[in-house]
Amino acid sequence: MLDHISLEMEKGKIYGLRGINGSGKTMLMRAIAGLLHLTEGKVMVAGKTIGKEISFPESLGLFIESPAFISRYTGHKNLLLLAELKEGIATFEVEETLKNVGLDPGDRRTYRKYSLGMKQRLGIACALMEHPELILLDEPFNALDESGVAQIRELIIKEKERGALIILSCHDQAELESLSDEIFYMRDGKILS
Repeated sequence: MLDHISLEMEKGKIYGLRGINGSGKTMLMRAIAGLLHLTEGKVMVAGKTIGKEISFPESLGLFIESPAFISRYTGHKNLLLLAELKEGIATFEVEETLKNVGLDPGDRRTYRKYSLGMKQRLGIACALMEHPELILLDEPFNALDESGVAQIRELIIKEKERGALIILSCHDQAELESLSDEIFYMRDGKILS
């Protein structure tokens, strides 16, 4: 449950969410993404109310919990299918995104054979491949080794510099502090500070 949260966020900034498991971080992201409908209050993105004027933000990159992919397809094929649905994303852009997160576009392994870290990277690639205006990343560094964390950190910074508004949750306080322009601490569905 979210309780009396009032936030205003700007493009070109990273906002960190910190709190113990169950504090409301993921629920807040789900509400912003239009995956959760509020019984009171409203979420506005780019001047439009989620759930009333639009179902979800028009330019959204989303990595929440475990993204679902087709297990018998390669990561490359999974992203190509998503790119076809979105239209306007070229094959070379899909391949570049895979390389940027540390995955080989030519890897013939299917998603079911991916390690946990590879699955994490593919989910992040999916969230970033369109270079959306709003990016929600829930624990993007889980299951990544040091080089993976460094790669994803660099990508997040590039997206910020491009002008995206990024909301990021992370249990690693040092990582969150190094990336965020502002951090909101949550407990019991409330923002503490």
